Formats: sequence, structure tokens, C-alpha cells
Amino acid sequence: MKNYFLIILCLCAIGGVQAQDRVMTNAFNRTSQSLNGYWRYIVDPYENGFYNYRYEPFENQSHPGNGAFFTNAKRKSKADLVEYDFDQMDSLLVPGDWNSQKESLFFYEGTVWYKKSFDYSKTQADNRVFLYIGAANYETDVYLNGQKLGKHIGGFTPFQFEVSEHLRDTGNFVIIKVDNKRKKEGVPTLNTDWWNYGGITRDVKLIETSQTFIAEYSLNLDPENREVISGTISLDGIDKASQQVQVAIPELGIEQSFQTNANGQVEFELAAPNLAYWSPEQPKLYRVVLSTKQDLLKDQIGFRTIETQGADILLNGNPVFLKGISIHEESPIRGGRAYSREDAQQLLSYAKELGCNYVRLAHYPHNEHMLRLADEMGIMVWEEIPVYWTISWDEESTYLNAQNQVSEVISRDRNRACTIIWSMANETPTSDARNRFLTRLATFTRQMDGTRLISAALEQQNYQGDPNTRTIHDPFAEVVEILSFNQYIGWYDGTIEKCKRINWNIAQDKPVIISEFGAGAKYGHHGDPDDRWTEEYQAYLYEETLNMLKKIKQLRGISPWVLVDFKSPRRVLPVIQDNFNRKGLISENGEKKQAFFVLQAFYENR
Repeated sequence: MKNYFLIILCLCAIGGVQAQDRVMTNAFNRTSQSLNGYWRYIVDPYENGFYNYRYEPFENQSHPGNGAFFTNAKRKSKADLVEYDFDQMDSLLVPGDWNSQKESLFFYEGTVWYKKSFDYSKTQADNRVFLYIGAANYETDVYLNGQKLGKHIGGFTPFQFEVSEHLRDTGNFVIIKVDNKRKKEGVPTLNTDWWNYGGITRDVKLIETSQTFIAEYSLNLDPENREVISGTISLDGIDKASQQVQVAIPELGIEQSFQTNANGQVEFELAAPNLAYWSPEQPKLYRVVLSTKQDLLKDQIGFRTIETQGADILLNGNPVFLKGISIHEESPIRGGRAYSREDAQQLLSYAKELGCNYVRLAHYPHNEHMLRLADEMGIMVWEEIPVYWTISWDEESTYLNAQNQVSEVISRDRNRACTIIWSMANETPTSDARNRFLTRLATFTRQMDGTRLISAALEQQNYQGDPNTRTIHDPFAEVVEILSFNQYIGWYDGTIEKCKRINWNIAQDKPVIISEFGAGAKYGHHGDPDDRWTEEYQAYLYEETLNMLKKIKQLRGISPWVLVDFKSPRRVLPVIQDNFNRKGLISENGEKKQAFFVLQAFYENR
């Protein structure tokens, strides 16, 4: 717990450089006013609204003038020159990506400015207000009433800015510049295999708090004693020191009071001898109430332990096999980036129908509805940040970007029982710089949250030059608790018949998860089992792959690639792909392919 508070102090320092406030825990359940809905927008590929003609940022000038879009300038006389007007522009729905809303923006990568007008009155004069943005992809500059609030980098994690001193009762306007251009030093980098959806893709809201409020907290089952709940609470505000904080779990008859230290922080333990543990079979959630003299906050939390012992994964002390599937964050209802509870319900219902007790949320943090629903539905979750393929390993700014994304997703999801694995990366080539980067990131993650398992989707290699025997030869395999790797034997690596010849020599005494395998198939396209792109080929590959993987004695889970076909600009084969990765078990229209039923039968018999 002491490590946790030290990490918080370090992150606050980093956050100051990035000019954003540390993300509060449980924004989901706090008192708020939604700013969702239609926002006016301006497409700005040359960033004329940000830079003058000398490529100098308007925001750095004492008098930016009418050319700066964030000022929302209006003509004051007939002679005034203003070359834009948000109020006469078209609208985009927030949350939502611009690519799927406007055909003209389908392939667009660049800057779009968003503008929303609103009124706001505090419920109490000395209360504080924060502008909370669930995610915007990728680089975001935020302005309120013409004043810069700050910048955020990263497309899949929440961020916030305090706006208490900037708000007016009427006539407020927030302007958000979103730029989704891919960058070599970015996380992710230039090259990926998913659609680069731009825009404000998750909820935007104003959260009102008391002057001193409960900013962060965590409650977890003690890994050493499953009859004890361990927790931390941090207050934010001028009266945070020596304050009484109450923790109540009514169903367990728990109600205890603790006092914060000089930094507004407290660590505590609660005896809970009659606790019902969270599991896929019994996804029990308890109502937890935290309160101070000024603040009251409620959450729904499940309690469980997750650990490894040799090659076993132990949930609440019992071995578990992870029957999983990988999922991209695309809406199976309307297409585009998924963001709603309805999207999450559809995706996770598919997974449950398949027989899953586990999902891998690839390749970036998904929206909070996915985690909240997984908690309710009893689905274990692998969460991941987009350290993907060829990251700029030697760039310190790239590392700090990745670390910040880890911090923000842990801050949001640390109280979700469903989350059992933090993944550091996907298919990254080994090098000294990469090994240092990932080891440093794993160390940071463990310091911030030592209650979950660390993994990464690694790659397999030939064993001592034998193409028919595979192994894992990666220094990062010694760092992780779960040894996970992707393999595509029968798709990118030979034909399906090769699966019958493959053996495994994996020396590590750790649980093995096959984080990806699969094959592409167009729904309704039929042929022989050796005919690529047919449903029959995909189904046959699943049959032979599942037989092949049984040879791995440490195998404790799989998450085949992927649940639903998803958009990718890499996939251009006419008629078959048409900008879709076709490795889904379900088409983008919700149609189940033959391989869905192969995997479903496998899970039913586990």
C-alpha cells in the first residue's frame, strides 16, 4: 500500500507536466451533468485554427485574434474578419467516432474541432466541478470559454480538468481539438491492424464534488488472507488531513471509520469472514459506501483473489481454465467505435453464448461499460494498452506515454473484480531496448496494483532450429506471471496440416495462455476445408489447432482471434475483406460462422 501512495505522488508530478488532473476513481457513479449529444465541428486538416501562418500556436500568443478556433470568435461589426463559425457548421454525435458518422471522414486522419454550448449552476457555491472525458483519440487539447484547460495524449483512457473557476451560470462553451494522426513515437505507433477511429469516442460530463472529496480508492481481497478486505482512500481538497472516512458494506454488516493522514490518505483492513467470493459461477457484487462529512460515494465491488502456482491459475485458491475470446471495441449494432452499455451487452452476450468465462480486450483499454458488465456477468478480463508491434523503445516520451495509459486504466478499473490480467504489449520484437521498456512498465504496474497478474502477447519460435517444435525464447517471459503468446500455424505459418506435426517444448513453469490463433473467413463463403477464406477452412483450422494445443502441458487458457469481424485498412482484398479483418467467429452483421460452433463445443466439454 505504501508503494501505491508513492506512485500517486509521482504520477501527480507527471500529470502536472501534461497539464491534466489525476483521474478520479468511479467517475461512473458520481453526480454529473452529461455533455453527450450533438456537437458542432470543423474539419481542420492544416490546423489553421491552431497555428498562424508562421506555424506559431495561437494559444501561446497574448492576443491570439479571431483566427484561433478555441476563442469561438464572433463578428462584432460588419468590418470584422472571422473565417469560421461553429454555430453554422454540421454536427457530430458525442460519444462517437467521426469515421462512421460522416462518409467524407471515413479515412480521415487529422484535426477536428468540437464545440458544445451549455449552462451550469453549482448545487452549492463552494463545490468543485471537473470536466471528465472518457476518451478521445488521439491527441486532445481542451478549452473552456476561450481558456486552455490542458492537453491529453492517448486514445483510450479517461482524463479530466478542474473547471471550477472557469464556469459561468450561462453561456459556457467547451471547445475540444482532437487529432488522430498516427505518430512513430506514439502509443500505438504508425502501424496497427485496426481502424484509427478519430473523435470524442466516450462520454463527456461535468462532475460536481464537494470542496474536499473522495478522489481515489481501492478495495481488494487480501491475497494472503481471503477473510480480510484491504483498502486505500485518498481525499482531495483543502480539508483532506485528519478527516474521518467511513467505509460501509451493508450486506456484510461492515461499517468502520478511519482517519486520514496529513496527505489525506488512509490504509485500512476490514474483517470479512462471511464473504461470498466473486467468480464466473457466482459473480457476487457488494454495495460499498464511502463517506466523509462532505462527500458520499457508492460502488458495486466483487472480491476475489487471482494468483499462479506453478502452471496453474488460481481463482480464489481454485484452479481455473480460461475459456476466452479476443474482442475489438467495435459496435456490432451500428458499426464504428463501441461506447455504450448496449454495445457491451451485445459483445459480452456473444462471448457468453460461445461458452466463455474470460475475454481479452484487445489491443487497448475498452470503455468502462465492458468492465462493469463483465463484473455483473461473471466474465474474467485481460486488459491491455496499445504497446503494439514496433514501438519507439528508446524514446523516453514514448515510455511515459505508455506508463500514463497504464496509470489511467488502473485508476479507472482497479476495483473491478473481473480484471485479472494487465497486459503490457502485443507481438513486440525482442531487443535490449524493448526488454528494458517492458520490464520497467511491468515494475510500475506491479507497484501501482500488485493484486493482478502481468502478461503480454509474446511470439513463439522454433526450438533449436526444428520447425516442428516450438518454444518461447524471450527474456520478458521471465518477468510475467502468465506466459502468453500468439500463433497462427495454418494461416500465416503453413497450411492446416502443419498443425498435426507441431510439438511444444516450453520450459517455463508458468501458466500458458494462447492469446491469439485463428483464420479468416467470409460469412456465407463455402468450399473445401483446404480453401482459404471459406467457413470450412476456418472451422477445420480451429479443430486442428485445438488438438495441437492440447500437447502443451502448461496450457491454462486460450483467447482465439477474434469474436467479431472488425474494420482494418490493412485488409483490402475485394469481395472477401473490403477493409474488414475476417478472422471473426461472427460477421459484422451478427451472423455466426461454422468455427463459432467448433469453439463452443470445445468449451462445453472442458
